[in-house]
Amino acid sequence: CFLSPLQVNFVVCQLIALLTAIWFRLYLHPSKTSPFVRHFVATLLGFYFALFCFGWYALHFVFQSGITYSIMILAGAEHMHKYCFVVALGYLSLCQVTRVYIFDYGMYSADFTGPMMIITQKITSLAFEIHDGLARKDEQLTSSQRRLAVRRMPTLLEYFSYNCNFMGILVGPTSSYKDYIAFIEGTAYHVKYSETNGKENGKCKQSEPSPKVEVIHKLSVCVISLLVYLTVSKSFSVERNVDDAFIASTPFYTRVIYLYLSMLTTRPKYYFAWTLADAINNAAGFGFNGYNKDGTPRWDLVSNIRITNIEFATSFKMFLDNWNIQTALWLKRVCYERCPYNPTAATFLLSAIWHGVYPGYYLTFLTGIVMTKTARAIRHNVRQYFLCSSTHKLIYDVITGAGTQIAISYTVVPFVLLSVPPSLKFYKSCYFCLHIICFLVITILSLKPRQIRDKPTENSLHQEHLQGGLVANHSHSAMDNNSNRKRNAT
Repeated sequence: CFLSPLQVNFVVCQLIALLTAIWFRLYLHPSKTSPFVRHFVATLLGFYFALFCFGWYALHFVFQSGITYSIMILAGAEHMHKYCFVVALGYLSLCQVTRVYIFDYGMYSADFTGPMMIITQKITSLAFEIHDGLARKDEQLTSSQRRLAVRRMPTLLEYFSYNCNFMGILVGPTSSYKDYIAFIEGTAYHVKYSETNGKENGKCKQSEPSPKVEVIHKLSVCVISLLVYLTVSKSFSVERNVDDAFIASTPFYTRVIYLYLSMLTTRPKYYFAWTLADAINNAAGFGFNGYNKDGTPRWDLVSNIRITNIEFATSFKMFLDNWNIQTALWLKRVCYERCPYNPTAATFLLSAIWHGVYPGYYLTFLTGIVMTKTARAIRHNVRQYFLCSSTHKLIYDVITGAGTQIAISYTVVPFVLLSVPPSLKFYKSCYFCLHIICFLVITILSLKPRQIRDKPTENSLHQEHLQGGLVANHSHSAMDNNSNRKRNAT
């Protein structure tokens, strides 16, 4: 009674995919069969699972992938990334419009556009990676673009396998094409071990870590997340935040606490879905990301969340960096790094378009732009005054941690409510307080005397450099300095 039939269908399909992934790793191991067989089986099973969950709506996946592959072949490497981006995103938007406004507004039943969102990410990512590899010179690329650049056009089977394999057809996550091909061909372990240790050893390169411990751990997280969602979330309905009786009879500080709890209890369903998808990929042998300093294997290459960092985030950026990680990387690679004008706003706008056509999405991401700019301004102007001692730093972290959770909850309410009237009703009941505070902060900090802002001391420059390094270490260490500064903005 807690899950709808379609949700049960999804969970059953993912559990079958988990068992299939174990079989795939053990019996279709790269040492036992060819990449062609692995591609073919992964694709065939992916289409079967899609049909199982979405019926003939799954043909949209084939059509979207087929038409963009034709563009890649016919348009050439110089311009095909632009055409694929427009066509893939346009086709996704068209399907979202018809599903929402023609079939079932406000309902998530038969949401075949969910997998299409992941496929759109893969199509556009690969198109840009092929463009980087075939139409641009190495010196024009950042270090991350150079690492991900694809130097040859994939075959049709490789393309469909990457887009529609059974491990990620329902929830994803997105991965780079080169990482997926390395997994299929069985070279992922060798490369990661060699890169981590800085040398090649023939005997060590043949070692292949088992994902068993990591899969069990992630399945445990799934069970806990599902139990929390089924038991606790019903007691903290997000819709109650806009209930007239609740607003009229509840003190403002109590409403803030309830707002935080209601948004907190909506997250476990995402933790469950994304962690289960991660476990499925790991069970198939995909997701190995080198070794930790203590020699234990890392299986977070395609992870989408870091739950501890989310719940204890001390900045808006830290929260976003650890939530839907692969989507954030996709936005960074296809939009933020390449957009010549106002990349922050362009990235949030692309994220809103990609998510769908519900007006609440746009309210959330427009608010997110203001929150991001405010958080950045506060960090750059205030944080250095709290770095004089560990006690001051702890006070700063506690204050910014609480502020981050409230700001995130305030921002994403329209994302859950979907429609404009209840979203505006919520913000009106809060007197648009955080919107006003953000505009005031940005205005006041922008009016600081120029000589103070433009003439930092040598010591403050050194501290800012160290802070930038700490932020950069939170993201992927392979990114160059320019990419890290852009990642901090998003």
